[in-house]
Amino acid sequence: MQTLNLGILAHVDAGKTSLTERLLYAAGVIDEIGSVDDGSTQTDSLALERLRGITIKSAVASFTVGDVSVNLIDTPGHPDFIAEVERVLGVLDGAVLVISAVEGVQAQTRVLMRTLQRLRIPTLIFVNKIDRRGAGYERVLADIATKLTRAIAPMGSVCQLGSPSASWLPYGAADVPFPAGMVELLAENDDAVLAAYIDDPAAVTPQQLRASLAAQSVRAQLHPVFFGSAITGTGIDCLTSGIAELLPAAGGDANAPVSGSVFKVERGRSGEKIAYVRLFSGRVRARERLRFGEDAAAKVTAVSVFGVGQAEQRTVATAGSIAKLWGLADVRVGDQLGSAQASGHRHHFAPPTLETVVEPSRRADRGALHAALAQLSEQDPLINLRVDDIRQEILVCLYGEVQKEVIQATLADDFGLEVWFRETTTICIERPVGTGAAAEFMGSKANPFRATVGLRIAPAAPGSGVQFGHDVELGSMPFSFMKAVEETVRETLTQGIYGWPVADCTVSMTHSGYTPPPPFGWSKWSSSAGDFRGLTPLVTMSALQQAGTTVCEPINEFRLELPADCLPAVLTALARLRAVEQKPEMRGPGCIVTGEIPVGHVHGLQQQLPAMTRGEGVLEAAFACYRPVSGPAPTRPRTDHNPLNRKDYLLHVQRGIRP
Repeated sequence: MQTLNLGILAHVDAGKTSLTERLLYAAGVIDEIGSVDDGSTQTDSLALERLRGITIKSAVASFTVGDVSVNLIDTPGHPDFIAEVERVLGVLDGAVLVISAVEGVQAQTRVLMRTLQRLRIPTLIFVNKIDRRGAGYERVLADIATKLTRAIAPMGSVCQLGSPSASWLPYGAADVPFPAGMVELLAENDDAVLAAYIDDPAAVTPQQLRASLAAQSVRAQLHPVFFGSAITGTGIDCLTSGIAELLPAAGGDANAPVSGSVFKVERGRSGEKIAYVRLFSGRVRARERLRFGEDAAAKVTAVSVFGVGQAEQRTVATAGSIAKLWGLADVRVGDQLGSAQASGHRHHFAPPTLETVVEPSRRADRGALHAALAQLSEQDPLINLRVDDIRQEILVCLYGEVQKEVIQATLADDFGLEVWFRETTTICIERPVGTGAAAEFMGSKANPFRATVGLRIAPAAPGSGVQFGHDVELGSMPFSFMKAVEETVRETLTQGIYGWPVADCTVSMTHSGYTPPPPFGWSKWSSSAGDFRGLTPLVTMSALQQAGTTVCEPINEFRLELPADCLPAVLTALARLRAVEQKPEMRGPGCIVTGEIPVGHVHGLQQQLPAMTRGEGVLEAAFACYRPVSGPAPTRPRTDHNPLNRKDYLLHVQRGIRP
């Protein structure tokens, strides 16, 4: 039996989880369809998900269609939980993007579709809620073609749209042939269809068109569009058939070395870690030792593989499958298993741009709070837990205010901790503006460490992060010392001259030196990795000071639809919020304003918009870039021992100083 790992993605409230329930019900996996409003759905298992009626954590369920076993992954729709979506994208063979027939293409829909296209993930589009008043067909198709992609192929038509009796009539049946426009669309990427169509349009068979449609869908060149209703079930059979026919099955050689990716980590009833893994190749057996992450390894104590419905206990998981593994105590989300085939993950979405301080209601709970947040960071590394020992503060990164509420509720429900948050602040970055170099040589009076380190820092392309390289021979000193320098450079650059993370730069090691141990063992006079970890921050910050940095703030691009008579008030507010807008586009009684706005002011715009537009304004905003701030550079308090202040730094790093 073939396996297909399928993601269900959508803007919040488009009906994504309801569609998941309907697919499982239609396949016979569940006997009764759960309700999002009642909190009885199969994949929303968290108490908070049931309470709020939204998906927060990705969940996996399985069903079969013919000879295809489908692992269905339900993902969050709210933009505050985009990190959950990001972790799922790397394990998908195909996706279904859900759109509401009433609201049409929404802000998160555009972000998701752009990412699916960039990653070339084969995607079907399902337009849900055709039974709802206000549902559209031609309007929604035009919306998709304008805002998402023109490479769409409607797979049928709708009858009695916007009523409880709405139904879906698929093309290709005896009484409903494929339209001529479908032939022309398929001919754009299929020379055989094009040649047959030129010779005799009537001679192109539905079977030939269906085969071409399937091939182009699998290659992500074309996106079939289905309409239906997850509540009434209309159109679901056609979508289910389309999933099996128009999306590619999982590949992978079961006899090759193990390669996989951890996309979710949860805790069992006894507190043990359970890793959700997509296997790209090889086999994982219970009781075998498995390598993962940088250089960790552990024995797999149990294996479950998703089959029909929930995961089932097995002795082995093979390539293409999604499995739950027990026994990997140090595993983290994003870890790669075995070989490096699936490694090289990079962010599909922008990292969090907001930060807040978490305070326990009782001072005595500070240690417990840190332990709880550390456990949550195993499940979501992007919260980027930071501890400021100087100010006794614990900080986490966020995508938005709803995520803050979820963390607060999770800490209360799962850990019994009552917390409050300080005001959310924007996370800026620093970029080098020039090239700087510095070196500290072993034996000099100013250098108390038995190490020589030289570094050069230079600007790099936006979005490239921190790249580390060597201008010295790798064999010039032990690898562990080289590794210590690189790791310390990366750690040091999490706080630049103004306290913000340093990004988009290249760091090259230009000098190295150490004192080797004597022939018959270690001596207190020989170098250690601690010497290099102690010295490297001083050299790094000295080179960075010489290069200079500029502080950049995150910028969102926005699209705002509003009544035309509300435009003057909105433009005034945008100017006050430091937005830069393009010329408004008038569309009858309404208008569209596009432009860019600092991330820190988006929440303020969202709060003011209903009053300024009589509740009719619709705002879409997504991360665009980082841009230098105007005026004095903002600073962030440091949480380290500040290598910019050499005297104080050396006083605090006593373990690196030896007589």
